[in-house]
Amino acid sequence: MRKTLLGLVLLAASVWVQAQEPVLREDHPDSYTVVKGDTLWDISGRFLSLPWKWPEIWQANPQIANPHLIYPGDVISLVYIDGQPRLMLNRGNGGTIKLSPQARVKPIAEAIPAIPLEAINSFLRAGRVVEDEDVINGAPYIVGGGAESVVLGAGSKVYARGDFSANVPAYDIYRRGKTYINPETGELLGIHLQEIGNGNVAAVDGDIATVNVTRSRQEVLVNDRLLESEERPVASTFFPSEPSQEINGLIMDVPNGVTQIGQYDVVLLDKGERDGLEVGNVLAIYKTGEIVRDRVRDERVQLPAERAGLLMVFRVYNKMSYGIVLQASRQMAILDEIRNP
Repeated sequence: MRKTLLGLVLLAASVWVQAQEPVLREDHPDSYTVVKGDTLWDISGRFLSLPWKWPEIWQANPQIANPHLIYPGDVISLVYIDGQPRLMLNRGNGGTIKLSPQARVKPIAEAIPAIPLEAINSFLRAGRVVEDEDVINGAPYIVGGGAESVVLGAGSKVYARGDFSANVPAYDIYRRGKTYINPETGELLGIHLQEIGNGNVAAVDGDIATVNVTRSRQEVLVNDRLLESEERPVASTFFPSEPSQEINGLIMDVPNGVTQIGQYDVVLLDKGERDGLEVGNVLAIYKTGEIVRDRVRDERVQLPAERAGLLMVFRVYNKMSYGIVLQASRQMAILDEIRNP
């Protein structure tokens, strides 16, 4: 009986190792020294053929508590313990240590980010998604500016009308964008609001507020809406992972208005929290196949979709999400498909 149990354990271990092996690149290094400018995505690509599998390799080593905090000068080594791949960490100051759940006195800014820092600027221009028309219709709106100006920017004074009884000191300024409908069910997915800038309330007289524009990405116009700032901080320390559920969706739009999608472009997806998406989830992008004429049968036929890139989800709402394209092997477009990687 014991031999049988031992055999089963060894068989299970063998199957586990075989399942993990294809994740590793054939040309993976035995070790790698982290340098300034590296990202978690880049480093994972050196060791793994599927970079989003990085958390699984770290999870296999319970002594590594936080895979985000990797610093220039650290040496990451791939070793095998009892036949299983483990990633060990050697700090740059010498001496191999194993991370444990304890405080490390180091400025967080020194840790390498998940993706290039310049790409994070795209996050900040994404805007937000709301599902209720009343959120927009009930929000204060710009009625004019100083000296009867209708186009204003940072440093300008504007006047807004609405309910300011909540005494919110600062607002984000938005412009209504597109309304997104599920093409198959007709369900309202959300309304995109384009972020224009920020403003501080200087004074309130009845339902009219004087607002100083503190930052603007483009001109503030009459009828732009004021909404309380959304508490959704963007962190560079999240790490790539696979969705926990099967995802089959579409790219609904590109907030910056382009039609062709490339690396580091931000896209809006028709899937969100209710579909199991989480921040850091990686999805494959499939280019919609062309429609060609079958001359034999004299009919039109659509060719299969082809894989064209990868994106990472960085902000999630109930029915929609924002993602940033990390890899692109060809140009992509709105209504291209998204699936599990």
